[in-house]
Amino acid sequence: MDISHFRREYLKSGLERRDLLQDPMAQFSHWFNQAKDTGIPDPNAMILATVDADGRPSQRTVLLKYYDENGFVFFTNQKSRKAMEIAGNPNVNLHFVWLELERQISINGRARAITAAESARYFITRPRDSQIAAWVSTQSKKISSRQLLLQSFADMKAKFGKGDIPLPSFWGGYRVEPASIEFWQGRENRLHDRFLYQRENGDWGVERLAP
Repeated sequence: MDISHFRREYLKSGLERRDLLQDPMAQFSHWFNQAKDTGIPDPNAMILATVDADGRPSQRTVLLKYYDENGFVFFTNQKSRKAMEIAGNPNVNLHFVWLELERQISINGRARAITAAESARYFITRPRDSQIAAWVSTQSKKISSRQLLLQSFADMKAKFGKGDIPLPSFWGGYRVEPASIEFWQGRENRLHDRFLYQRENGDWGVERLAP
C-alpha cells in the first residue's frame, strides 16, 4: 500500500537558542508541563529502547513516573526482557513524541536500578489491583492463555486478602541518567528545529543540529 501522500506541514511553533533554558532538565520540565496542560493523553508515555547481547534493538512504551536533576524513573518487572537487556548493556534511549505540539524529545543515557526503598515508596501509591498484578505477571514470558493469567490474579488476590501487599523482590524502578537530550520542534518544509544538550566537563552545552 502506497501511503506516501500522508503528509502535513508543521506550523505550530518554532524553537530558537534564546528560547532554551540552560539546564536541559528544566527545559524538559517546561515542555512536559506544556504537554500536560494541553491535555495530551498520557504525556508521560515514552519509548524505551534497549539492545540485547547480539546488538539487536527492541522498543516498548513505558510510563515516566517521576524525574529530577538525576534523571528519569520508570518501573518494571526486573526479570523482564527490558530488564535483562539493561543488565547486559545499561545504555538506553528514551523518546517522547507529542504530535499535538509537533514536538519530540530524545534522551540517551545509562539506566540504573534504584533502591528497594525508593521502589517501595512508589509501589504503595499504586492502586491495590495494580500491586497484585505486579506479583502475578511473569513479564515477557510465554503463557498458555489469558484465562490462566486471570486465575493467577484471582488466586493472588485471595492470598493477600485485605492485608498490605509487599513489594515483590523482582519488581522495581530504573533511573535513566542522561548523557544527552535532544529537543525537536517541527517546522514547515521539513526544516525542523533541533537542539542537542551534551555534558561538557560536568556542564551542559547545547548546539543546533541540521534537520
